Amino acid sequence: MEPTTESELLVKIDEGIATTTLNRAAKRNALSLELLASLESELNSIAENPDVRVVILQAAGPVFSSGHDLKQMIDRSADEYSVLFAQCAATMQRLRTIPQPVIAQVQGLATAAGCQLVASCDLAIASENAWFATPGVKIGLFCTTPMVPLVRSLPPRIAMEMLLTGDPLSAQRAYDLGFINRVVSIEELEAATLEMARKIASASRETIAIGKQAFYQQASLSESEAYGQAVEVMTQNSLHGDAQEGIQAFLEKRTPVWNQ
Repeated sequence: MEPTTESELLVKIDEGIATTTLNRAAKRNALSLELLASLESELNSIAENPDVRVVILQAAGPVFSSGHDLKQMIDRSADEYSVLFAQCAATMQRLRTIPQPVIAQVQGLATAAGCQLVASCDLAIASENAWFATPGVKIGLFCTTPMVPLVRSLPPRIAMEMLLTGDPLSAQRAYDLGFINRVVSIEELEAATLEMARKIASASRETIAIGKQAFYQQASLSESEAYGQAVEVMTQNSLHGDAQEGIQAFLEKRTPVWNQ
């Protein structure tokens, strides 16, 4: 397999924001096994870093990500394919399980596992140049793993159409369907993403972490079960120092000072 150099994944931490950059522009930011493993490892480090309050996931060059590195998918054994797809699944799920919210900053095309990457982030802001597609069916490989977060981010019939035809969604159509949070010009993309990241970073890190975890946990529950869980989470949240500080600061008409 093609080795991954350290520079294929760049990380910068500033103002509580970890900006993580896929840096394989010459390869259309294809997600090699090594790059996926590096991204998961970096997410693990970020999860343990108390100075990081929010993550921006972006990519160098005109393409956000073209998906799996197809050169790694020729004449492999079942075990090798299994390792690749398991690593992909682990990385995508780690985006959801780290305590910090992750914002995808999508400047261009995001296809197959690249589209999966966007769907796996908590939030997404895209430029007008962005397109989203799961075109595996066109090369004989149904986008089954990208399907998992896709069908949880789009109406089922829209997701099925994308999977069966490989046809892309424009940024505007993706926004209209709720797949992304905002569409802006390419010139405004970085500023718009930073604005959202800073807004999130201004809140209590502890409270955001509690809320993110609860959001995904309740999604698979019945309404009654979800309320039961929510009552328990809010009860415990209310006991935390940041909640008491936030309430007191509101009553005193001052800016809260978070413990975390």
